[in-house]
Amino acid sequence: MEYAIVDIETTGGHPAGNGMTEIAIVIHDGKQIIDSFESLINPLQPIPLHITALTGIHDEMVAQSPTFIDIAAQVFNILNDRVFVAHNVNFDYSFVKHQLKEAGYEYNATKLCTVRMSRKVFPGHPSYSLGRLCRTLGIAHSNAHRAMGDAKATVCLFSRLLENDVEGHIAQMLKKNSKEQALPAHLNREEVEALPQCPGVYYFKDKSAKVIYVGKAKNIKKRVLSHFSGLKTNAQRQQFLKHIHSIDHTVCGTELMAIVLEATEIKRLWPLYNRAIKQYEPKFGLYTFTDQNGYQRMVVDHYKKNQAKLWMFNRLSEGTELLKWLCQEFNLCPKMNFLQQTCAAANGCACRKELSTVSYNLRVKQAIQSLEDKLPSFAIIDKGRNDHEQSCIWVEQGQLFGMGYYEALQQATEPSAIKSLLTPYNGTDYIMRILVKYAKEYPHHVIPIEKTKHKISHYQYLPIST
Repeated sequence: MEYAIVDIETTGGHPAGNGMTEIAIVIHDGKQIIDSFESLINPLQPIPLHITALTGIHDEMVAQSPTFIDIAAQVFNILNDRVFVAHNVNFDYSFVKHQLKEAGYEYNATKLCTVRMSRKVFPGHPSYSLGRLCRTLGIAHSNAHRAMGDAKATVCLFSRLLENDVEGHIAQMLKKNSKEQALPAHLNREEVEALPQCPGVYYFKDKSAKVIYVGKAKNIKKRVLSHFSGLKTNAQRQQFLKHIHSIDHTVCGTELMAIVLEATEIKRLWPLYNRAIKQYEPKFGLYTFTDQNGYQRMVVDHYKKNQAKLWMFNRLSEGTELLKWLCQEFNLCPKMNFLQQTCAAANGCACRKELSTVSYNLRVKQAIQSLEDKLPSFAIIDKGRNDHEQSCIWVEQGQLFGMGYYEALQQATEPSAIKSLLTPYNGTDYIMRILVKYAKEYPHHVIPIEKTKHKISHYQYLPIST
């Protein structure tokens, strides 16, 4: 078996928008070096100043160098049918594979990561960076942060690993069914293997145990592994591979509970790499205010995060239609509520101050009360985390109260019997849209809660089919 030990220098951290400035490949047969290749590369884009400061490679140095397409055939031929070895292998491999594909070569290889190998063969070191390992193990490392300098140091490290691998870790990593090299360099395989295959929420953490990403899953283990499969060249995946050091998880009874928990945890923790849910906000809201004459008015306006709202909408037309209905139903003035510029009322109207503030504001109060009466209150009852319990998500007056689990055989006619067992959670507009939609699609899981008496209507134990 022959190994291609690779190191590259680049203009940035992910291959989709960056290029290589240098590559070095050293071929090792398990005993000694048998071949090598190195070249500066013109990345066809400016080299950032901080990269130049780190590597010493600048635009003038690579101006007359070949582009990657010019050397692609040589790179492919020397790498082909050999094990791809690098320190933090997924970084180098993602760039090389991406650039080869752009040049017309389909390249796939077995990989070995000397970071992961070092963690197995030389456990207990505080740092597994190439520089720190070389100093600790007494390996010469000259011309650091240049491709051939780092490649030669990696060759020496690789030789030490081969010599000291008495437990056969490397052979295990090379097995076809081993997913070892797909994992981030600093993540222990045992943590991934221990993940359950059930609904829940998982947490990616950095070296200081800070949560950097929260995800939900129908199958936690399968979903976590999907983050590391395939060749995604965007910046977010590359940052995952670089910064993930550990994984934590919380098991949930259903996928819906996982969705709700994910959204609340993202709001609580605000992880660096969660973007989709962070960006969600309704577009418009229905607001009320009192004008300088004492009349209470309503208006549909752009969503204001920190302002109390009566209702929310994704489209302006939805808000306008609701406000029109309120005006008709409760005899409110369309002009006062910004639906039209003139008033067609024949009798006395508030816009002409022909109606007292007390009388008109009473109508507005009745309209607002009608909206509050429309806010849903219900409980979603479903299967729990095991056969002995059920789950409950509790919504009260259009707001998430909480969720949790209780014994499946427990009977209850008062809401306090279940409600007291739930963990309170702060809901969001995003969560409520999901819960209301789910309640409409799966009414057999929904128990209405009467708002006036606060009784659970028609509650009984419902066996949930799997």
